[in-house]
Amino acid sequence: MCNADVLRYCLSSLSEAALSQQKNDRNNCQSFMEEEYRQGLNLVVRMLRSLENIPDFRADTFTLQRIARLADLPKYTVAVEEPSASEPPPMEKAVLREVLLGDAVEAQTMEQGATMPSFEELRTTVLTCTKCPNLVAFRHSVVFGVGNPSAELMFVGEAPGADEDRQGEPFVGRAGELLTKIIQTMGFQRSEVYIANVLKCRPDMPPGASGNRQPTQGEMETCLPYLRQQIEHIQPKVMVALGATAMRGLFGKVEQMKLMRGRWHLFGPIPVMATFHPSYLLRNQALSEKRKVWEDMLQVLGRLGHPVSERQKNYFLAR
Repeated sequence: MCNADVLRYCLSSLSEAALSQQKNDRNNCQSFMEEEYRQGLNLVVRMLRSLENIPDFRADTFTLQRIARLADLPKYTVAVEEPSASEPPPMEKAVLREVLLGDAVEAQTMEQGATMPSFEELRTTVLTCTKCPNLVAFRHSVVFGVGNPSAELMFVGEAPGADEDRQGEPFVGRAGELLTKIIQTMGFQRSEVYIANVLKCRPDMPPGASGNRQPTQGEMETCLPYLRQQIEHIQPKVMVALGATAMRGLFGKVEQMKLMRGRWHLFGPIPVMATFHPSYLLRNQALSEKRKVWEDMLQVLGRLGHPVSERQKNYFLAR
């Protein structure tokens, strides 16, 4: 049974059990149902968490958030119409979220009655973030993201480098120039897509050291809720993860990029194409490597439903 089937089976069984119990004892069972439902949720979450280390199922934190939102459905009483099997019995939001998300509640979900901040409010919050003192002390700017906030295509990298830190915009160095060329070759302008990083601050470096370092898993996990909120606002049809570190930040995957690229992954409901980071192409100028990235982008265009010309199909083919 595949992971998606396991998830569907768990939720279906849980809903059916809750509905069955409600039918059996409609007038007197609310407290009993809440306890049964809590136990059922615990069982589902334990099963889901057991899948976290399985490839292609790391997006479960996102899945768990969506399950948590079941608590936002209107409560029903014995006087209302019979609920469908997809609705949970009544229970407190705090209880349901505690069962589903544990310590991640505060960082990754909205408080009861609160609304999602606007995109500009989110930007303001991110630009003043002080969650990582070492990064705050080292950074020149916070790199929120750039592009169309209603874009159908979103590119996600790992973290800002020195150029991005100075300018406050992602992908502005040599790798950024190459990414822009890729975007334009796909038929877009850079302003038509959205570009962001998992980590919004440049990773700090030892005094006197040059270059950039990879962000740690902890740093990316701290910043990931911001990226999730960006994605929820933008709602892209397709995302592109640029490099192995971006994939690790999004999915927790620790795999070689050559094993992940060219395949579709799911971040919640959004299809994600993994491909090499532009900086990899700057270090590896072989035509075959450029073609691999381009084939990934052709898949992206196909998923978006964009026409692909014969000329585009033939880029970077050996002659």
